Amino acid sequence: MTDPLPFNPLDKRNLAASVGEALLEKAPVQLGTLDSFAGAGIYSIYYVGEFDAYRQLSDENRNQFWKSPIYVGKAIPLGGRKGGEQSILSESRSLRLRLKEHADSIRAVRNLNLEDFWCRYLIVDDIWIPLGENLMISKFSPLWNVIVDGFGNHTPGAGRFNQMRSRWDVLHPGREWAAKCKERPEHPDTIKAEVQAHLRARAKITTNLF
Repeated sequence: MTDPLPFNPLDKRNLAASVGEALLEKAPVQLGTLDSFAGAGIYSIYYVGEFDAYRQLSDENRNQFWKSPIYVGKAIPLGGRKGGEQSILSESRSLRLRLKEHADSIRAVRNLNLEDFWCRYLIVDDIWIPLGENLMISKFSPLWNVIVDGFGNHTPGAGRFNQMRSRWDVLHPGREWAAKCKERPEHPDTIKAEVQAHLRARAKITTNLF
């Protein structure tokens, strides 16, 4: 039996885990009640509502347990860092604006309530943001990242609606710009069945990254 490798705190996975664990230590707040703040970073969104296909997910998050994010994302400074200027990071409001966009998307649809969504967010130096986001997605396999894609999409702009409507917009209609996109040949019930199969098939998860 070979000796285990010594712990390397600078290994990419360990660096990513330190970011992810710091995020998970944050107390969740309602997505629709965030105060203004500056900074870029990562976030996780949790659902505790009554949408039938998400019932298992809601049960895992109730009673302040917050076990299963429905979506994980990131917000980097607009234009990225230029020459290591910390002022860009401190002045950026990209994380707050991204969370507001998500709140607006949920507010626009007919079968979700914004009051049922909570989030954790962490302001992070931009070079560590992708590492933290990737590890969180790999660990939790959030529904809106891997099965019901399209939640984080932006309007394609005038004259560019030839793309297909996302699965998220099929399951949660209401965003005006999404209604202009090409109709998707999938019924909401088909997507719901995939959601429930995904939730049943997931390996047992914990609130820790290791």
